[in-house]
Amino acid sequence: MKLNQLAGRAGSRQNRMRVGRGIGSGMGKTGGRGVKGQKSRTGVAIKGFEGGQMPLHRRLPKRGFTNIFAIELNEVNLGRVQIAIDKGKLKAGEPINVEALVQAGVLKRAMDGVRLLGNGEIKGKLAFEVHGASKSAAAAVEKLGGTIKVLAPPKPERKPKEKPVEKGKKEPEAKQAKSGEEKPKQEKSQEKSKEGKPKQPEGKAPAPKGEAGETKG
Repeated sequence: MKLNQLAGRAGSRQNRMRVGRGIGSGMGKTGGRGVKGQKSRTGVAIKGFEGGQMPLHRRLPKRGFTNIFAIELNEVNLGRVQIAIDKGKLKAGEPINVEALVQAGVLKRAMDGVRLLGNGEIKGKLAFEVHGASKSAAAAVEKLGGTIKVLAPPKPERKPKEKPVEKGKKEPEAKQAKSGEEKPKQEKSQEKSKEGKPKQPEGKAPAPKGEAGETKG
């Protein structure tokens, strides 16, 4: 057989359909686009249009969102790490991190890091460098004298919001103490104003306004 004798399988290659080349071809006149209308024109892309009716993608409810700041962590159990150590793929004296687990075949890819879980048992002292660890895993490692270095930054603590005081309820003691300090000042100012007024003789009522100083004719 020679190169000039090689050919593709029958039917694997077909000629392009030449539309609009006469009625006898079966693809003449409108060229397979039907008759008239918007879709018979070029440059028309109607995606999800339902003739003015509310389209399906707007009728269906929208739930949830995609967190662009989320990180994807691999989950590794202690038992899986011990199996790799027993097979000689991991060394107990070296720190166990993402790169070491990928090279040992425990993980397929590094992703954003590793989270250590407590399923299974370990037999010796190990040093882990991971992005997170469960409480049971941390307790099992520290029990045998191992260490866990957490690479992920700690989450900030959220302060509880102060609840507003409702009407009819007693105010806190600090506010009551402040209000108690202000009362004597008000009493002192009232005493000063009383002292400044002239004293009237006893037994005589004060003359009404407008009649004092007037004499009968």
